[in-house]
Amino acid sequence: METYGNVDIQELPLSAPSIRRKVEAFLGSNGLRLEEVDVYMAVLDQDGAMLAGGGLRADILCCIAVSEAARSEGLSVPLISRLIAAAAGRGYPSVKVFTKPENRSIFESLGFHLLAAAPKAILLENGRGLERYCQYLQGHQAHGVVVMNANPFTLGHRYLLEQAAAEGSLAVIPVKEERSRFPYQERLAMIRNGCGAGVDVVEGSDYQISAATFPSYFIKELSDVAETQMRLDIDLFGRHIAPALGAVVRYVGSEPSDALTARYNALLQELLPSYGVQVVEIRRSKSAGGRFVSATMVREALDEGCYSRASALVPASTRPYLLSELAARALRLELETPLKPGLVGPDGCGAHRDMDFALMQKGIAAIRPFFPAIALATAPGELRRLGIAAEAAMLEATGGVNTHRGAIFALGLALSAAARVTEVPGTQEDMHSLLGKIAQEIIDNALKDSTLRSTATSGRDARAMALSGYETLFRDWLPYYRRVKGQPFALQQTLLRIVSTLDDTCVLHRAGAARAAAVKAEALALLEAFSEAGLAACCRRFAAEGISPGGAADMLALTLFMDSIFN
Repeated sequence: METYGNVDIQELPLSAPSIRRKVEAFLGSNGLRLEEVDVYMAVLDQDGAMLAGGGLRADILCCIAVSEAARSEGLSVPLISRLIAAAAGRGYPSVKVFTKPENRSIFESLGFHLLAAAPKAILLENGRGLERYCQYLQGHQAHGVVVMNANPFTLGHRYLLEQAAAEGSLAVIPVKEERSRFPYQERLAMIRNGCGAGVDVVEGSDYQISAATFPSYFIKELSDVAETQMRLDIDLFGRHIAPALGAVVRYVGSEPSDALTARYNALLQELLPSYGVQVVEIRRSKSAGGRFVSATMVREALDEGCYSRASALVPASTRPYLLSELAARALRLELETPLKPGLVGPDGCGAHRDMDFALMQKGIAAIRPFFPAIALATAPGELRRLGIAAEAAMLEATGGVNTHRGAIFALGLALSAAARVTEVPGTQEDMHSLLGKIAQEIIDNALKDSTLRSTATSGRDARAMALSGYETLFRDWLPYYRRVKGQPFALQQTLLRIVSTLDDTCVLHRAGAARAAAVKAEALALLEAFSEAGLAACCRRFAAEGISPGGAADMLALTLFMDSIFN
């Protein structure tokens, strides 16, 4: 407990179920619900009952309430001051708050100023963030403006921008909030690479469709709360963003299916003219199948591992980002598969004592940001440098544990090859040839530069497989997976097929040549007489012996990625 302004304030551990229920009940009695927060602080009476409480999510104050019995005791100011201090300690020099209009004077007494207002709520800030952002926008004057998430950027987005830009200078504001499948920097790059001349893609901010102005946008929940958030977001745009840009038109795409976005468009048309901003709705373009093109359709295709369907809905400049997401999907699918002999999965650590499911997830998250650059790179030296950087990021995230070194090399080659195939989905022959060619270029580059080390030059078997263009994958593993795909235990059976045919250096190093040969034979025997009980017994045996076919796991991820490319 900490005394702040003569009031004892303590942080409550919401991870404890009893504490969480207590906070939820307190907020419920004050007409609020508990939101996702990083920290929650409270003032308690001598009996432990809550008198006041408030939360902090990044730089946003939320879930602030004072019990009716204590509202005359002046608890709000010290509580809010303590939360502001906590935000500063977490690296946020200024904070925002979404609150009821009647609380405005309390926050203004603490240095907050109004950003936007709606009938049921107001948004305030205690710094100059919006002022600085508007100063930046003043250098990007435009007749019209589009705000878009582009998760990812599609042919529909490009059509919208083409139609809007035909009427005058156009600024595009990308949604900056990190609540989308594709991170902000990737979405920003997709928009900039995919739009035509005459479109100015500015930096996004926390002041349009963000966790502060419109959090319901990201959960697509149409409610009274969402309505209030929409009104705040629109008021902030009309008061500050449009004037800073000099914009007099806001363009939106028609929304045939999402009720929340359709309501937001309707409110834009209702409210923005009072700020001197006209709203123009542009009818969405349709795909060859007659459906309206949407980012949701692209994400659905990616979820199903269907690159050809996803890529048909996006400009060529977006495709490297789709490939990157499919590569990450392959790694996640491999990790999330249970009953993998000796390997880490959701059901345990297999033969490992130095890594678990959560650590493997950290490894994937660390290397995922490097995938787009790898897909876009063509020079062998640049590919090697990116691979080395990805490996360093992985090791930093995992505390020095090698979770995905082999996958970085194999999937890096595959990403580069897939991005170079001009026809989608291309042919397996094209991919096979390109993989070997790129591997040879990287290895030749490594031999010329002895100052750099990378996984490209380590492991003779891994290098030989790469130089062959992963011949066994195309000849055996991928056809096998496609035969069993959709059946129970298809991934486990494909893993066994790989184990039975691969000279896995991970097994060799852990168990020696004789046991490695026996492992291949065991995998083949289990595959030929497959049963769940036999698989479970194999998992227990490999775990007890410390046998982990990590190379086979990397090849399973590569097989899954290749399947999505040709699907």
